[in-house]
Amino acid sequence: MRPKTEEYNKLEHGVRIRLTQLEKKLLLKRCKKEGYRTLSDFCRAKLVKKREIRKIEVSEDFVQITKKLDYQLNKIGVNLNQISKNINSGQVHQFGASDREVFLKVLQELRNCFSVLQNYMDVIE
Repeated sequence: MRPKTEEYNKLEHGVRIRLTQLEKKLLLKRCKKEGYRTLSDFCRAKLVKKREIRKIEVSEDFVQITKKLDYQLNKIGVNLNQISKNINSGQVHQFGASDREVFLKVLQELRNCFSVLQNYMDVIE
């Protein structure tokens, strides 16, 4: 005989949601992929319980690239802070062609960083 469930742990209340056929199929696929026994367990974990932390194994290549991206993003932040400081101190009254080039370079570096991260996120998902 199974042990008696405590009153506060009884699953007495239901919630009904309406999904398309595709949404239900995707939900069941994720449920299986993440190793949940039932769809109810999966939904409770996602909706009520604390956020899960999944450990993802990554290659050494990914680690090196993220370190480089971190360095590049830090450099971009430093550049933007210097520009902001000059603007706020009144040392810069208008932007010239060289300022525009710096901003375009920073924008391109940000796009490159985003692109690399997006490629790895696609692999992880």
